[in-house]
Order: sequence, then structure tokens, then C-alpha cells
Amino acid sequence: MLQPASGRIWVWLSILLALSLSILPLPIQFSPFRPDWLAMVLVYWALALPHRANVGSAWVAGLLLDVLLGSTLGVRAMAMAIMVYLAAFQCQKIRNFSVWQQAIIMGALTMVGKITVFWAEHLFSRANLNFVYFWSTLSTMLMWPWVFLVLRQLRRRFNIK
Repeated sequence: MLQPASGRIWVWLSILLALSLSILPLPIQFSPFRPDWLAMVLVYWALALPHRANVGSAWVAGLLLDVLLGSTLGVRAMAMAIMVYLAAFQCQKIRNFSVWQQAIIMGALTMVGKITVFWAEHLFSRANLNFVYFWSTLSTMLMWPWVFLVLRQLRRRFNIK
């Protein structure tokens, strides 16, 4: 078992799991509803342990996601960095909200990320905006309480500080 001093390892293992879930193949009809796993994990760690996960780690994780998805390099990195910055900027307020209020904030952050990705992709290529593109925001909001509870349990069980 890993020692409590290895908190950084658990944070990065959870980020790698989120990256894996982000590229997991889904049937075509469920693909638009894929939650933004990476954003949820990064925002959780930015709120819970800002010294372990910050804008820099969001940028690196976003670059890894860009490479895994084969998209324009830096697009999702910029979106993740913006989302984590906005969450970290108001982390003291967001921490005091209920999990369902945090889910609404997570939906707003995901919407900011989606718009950022669309804008950046539109600059570099022909990207069409489709209403289906935003369905993942709803699924991210619905999954946030579960991700929050699982990561909080992980943090408490392994005494990650």
C-alpha cells in the first residue's frame, strides 16, 4: 500500500483513470453523453488540494488528452487550464456549496470548456456547432456528486494531503 506522503501519486493515478475513461469507446448513440471525466477530476483536486492540482497540472493533463484524442494540440489543455483556474479562483466559496450546487457550477465550467474548445477548433479548422455537442454538460452535472464522493473517499482513506 502506498504511504500518505505519496498523495501526488494518487492524484495523478486518478487523472490517468479519467483520461482512460475519456477515450473509452462508446456506442455511437451514447458518445454525445460522455461526461467530461478529466474536468471533474481536475476540478475536484483543485478544490480539495490546490497545492497538488493546479492550472499547470490541468495544462499537462489537457495536453495528454489532446494527444490521446488526436485533436489540435493545446486546445483541450487551454480549456482545462481555464476551467481549473476559474474553479481555483473561487475555491473557498465553491467548497461551502452543497454537492448539487457544485454540480451546477461544474456544468457551467464544462460549458465554458466546451465553448473554449469549439472556439479554438473553429480558429484552426472548420468546426460546426451542434446542439448535441453540449449534451455532455448535462451528464457531467449528473455525474459530479458521484465523482466527488468517490474522490473524497479516496482522499480520506489514503490520507492525501
